[in-house]
Amino acid sequence: MKIHLIGIGGIGVSALAQYYLSKGHEVSGSDLVASEITDFLQKKRIKIFISNSAENIKQNFDLVVYSPAVKFNNPEYKKAKELGIKIKSYPEALGELTKEYYTIAVAGAHGKSTTTAMIALILTKAGLDPTIIVGTKLKEFGDSNFRAGKSKFLVIEACEYDSSFLHYEPKIIVATNIDKEHLDYFKTFANVKKAFRNFIMRLPADGFLVFNKDDKYSPKLGKVKFKTMGYSLKSRRLRRRGSAMPATTVGVSGQKDASKLKNILKIPGQHNVSNALAALQVARILAIPDKISFKALSEFKGTWRRFEEHDSKIKNLKFKIISDYAHHPNEISATLKAAREKYPEKVIWCVFQPHQYQRTYYLFNDFVKIFREAKIDNIIITDIYDVAGREEKGISKKINSEKLVKRIARKNVSFLLLQNIEKYIKENINNGDVLIIMGAGDIYKLADKF
Repeated sequence: MKIHLIGIGGIGVSALAQYYLSKGHEVSGSDLVASEITDFLQKKRIKIFISNSAENIKQNFDLVVYSPAVKFNNPEYKKAKELGIKIKSYPEALGELTKEYYTIAVAGAHGKSTTTAMIALILTKAGLDPTIIVGTKLKEFGDSNFRAGKSKFLVIEACEYDSSFLHYEPKIIVATNIDKEHLDYFKTFANVKKAFRNFIMRLPADGFLVFNKDDKYSPKLGKVKFKTMGYSLKSRRLRRRGSAMPATTVGVSGQKDASKLKNILKIPGQHNVSNALAALQVARILAIPDKISFKALSEFKGTWRRFEEHDSKIKNLKFKIISDYAHHPNEISATLKAAREKYPEKVIWCVFQPHQYQRTYYLFNDFVKIFREAKIDNIIITDIYDVAGREEKGISKKINSEKLVKRIARKNVSFLLLQNIEKYIKENINNGDVLIIMGAGDIYKLADKF
């Protein structure tokens, strides 16, 4: 088949492109800008167009897949429609794959990528040879967000945006947490919770739900017809619901497991211990011995832009760089707490790029609260990253980073234009300091400069 993907530079769409390539299909794709991901795909001999043009669509294409960010007036989408080519959204296309495999889907407002990666590595270590589609790059998979496996197992990251996960048909669902996220699409938190509930109900009668008992809302998903297993950082013992578990899954992840994981994980933070507990539960459902699971988790090096650490040197100054994808208030809080926990005596800087005007607008008070409470020495907030095609008209006139900094009203929190930050940091950072570069936009390029 000849398959073309619009928005191929997206972290999910690019993984799907690699899946099609691994199955022997001829793959091409387009995106508005070149990136690390499009360069990576080109090296795999996927034809990449850096443009959205009707000329990129050929009559002999068998399938066109488009990113959820693509609008119906996109020239490539319109041309494919005119030519009568089969068209599917990324969630629809991935949903078709979930029907062909024993699918494990990881959902949640936060921790999806890390938990998916942990499960993927455990299954790989156990010899189950899974196929993996994850929303970040893994060193263990050659800095890729995809792994081609030959078994019946498929592990995917299931995003709630645009209700994408309602297209999937998993046998195991992991719900890491439910939070006020993607309100540009859902509008209300009630709609977010409803979408998660609808997703959970897609499990078959013999399916499994693995839920976070420490989360305020996820445990409420457990009152359902299928088997559920909880995990918690605090509980000594968790009550199991549903029909009897296999003997191999008698151990329910709780305080004892959490303590052991905290000692062996290379990545810091209580949130990552929680993610590892979720992965451990999935492994137990699949009868993978704990010995294998703990070894895999102890070797996990972390994922791209999730507390990704590097050493930097400017002239005679040596300091630590942490590149992190956090862009929701609760994610930011977790990352900053993890940094302070790991470096209790260090001077810590944080450069944060807000992601999307609408997210900043809807969660304005939450952003104010977490930055006021953060135990960080110097915080720089830069321009809001504008997400093309997903911003409400006129929203940029209602909100900006200067307003956020003004409301935070702390001496250690300031605003700087992105182009001025590199020079400022180089002139003011000291030997042994820690610099966190944070956000889901193009802020990672600043980390590269150091």
